Amino acid sequence: MEKKTTVLPVLALLLMSILWLNGCKSEFEQIRTGGDVKKIYAKALEYYQAEEWQKSQTLLEMIIPNVRGTKEAEDVFYKYAYTFYNLRSYTSASYHFKTFANTYGASPLREEAEFMSAYAQYQESPTFRLDQGNTNQAIEEFEFFVNTYPDSKRVAECNTLIDRLRLKLETKAFEEGKLYFNLRYYQSAVSAFENLLKDFPETKNAQEVRLMILRSYYDLALNSILDKREERFKECRRLSAEFLERYPKSESLKEVQSIQDNSNKQLKLLTNVRYQNQSARSGS
Repeated sequence: MEKKTTVLPVLALLLMSILWLNGCKSEFEQIRTGGDVKKIYAKALEYYQAEEWQKSQTLLEMIIPNVRGTKEAEDVFYKYAYTFYNLRSYTSASYHFKTFANTYGASPLREEAEFMSAYAQYQESPTFRLDQGNTNQAIEEFEFFVNTYPDSKRVAECNTLIDRLRLKLETKAFEEGKLYFNLRYYQSAVSAFENLLKDFPETKNAQEVRLMILRSYYDLALNSILDKREERFKECRRLSAEFLERYPKSESLKEVQSIQDNSNKQLKLLTNVRYQNQSARSGS
């Protein structure tokens, strides 16, 4: 005989399971799914104070559409930007701080937001060996801040950070020049080092950079075709004389004098070769 299935106990069991699952929901999930904007905002602030940045960010993001145009909106957007910074999402943090500054131009928090937009870019600046897009962006934003808020207590800090970022760019430029030199791309090395001096005229490494220009030019001259040697050895001679005059106490004086002497010898040889060729042509 076939057993009859009782529907009522099954429904009761299902209902009890649903109630049990709801009871097991975390407080965060209950607030998140509850739909009460005031409760969500209050809990978001509570999480923010407790430095639970991800939970705070999630709740703040939920209520942004609801608070636009209200007195709470400024606080929500400002804290929302900071959650990205504290979660080390620096690119997003910079974007949201900049958006806040542009949206709330009259806010007393605008100056801090402008600074944090630049500082988040600074945090994203990579080692000098990598692409320096974030480094350049950070420099631009710090310079914008200094020009916009010249009386800010943050100006000195901005200038210090700009110096650090520029040193990173300078280091990258110097290492690129050295790489060209080591690869024997002497013309590229000369260009890289000369551009470094143009871009960073106050560099503390000017002597070393000028020495590398001289070395690169000398090796370029040695490896040049005959037609270009005279011009390039003359440039070596000029660079050597300029270096010796500029740095009379340099530790590299012997090397520079040797390059100067060898350049003069090469020029004399070239003169002799040219004279002999002319004599041979006239004799024929």
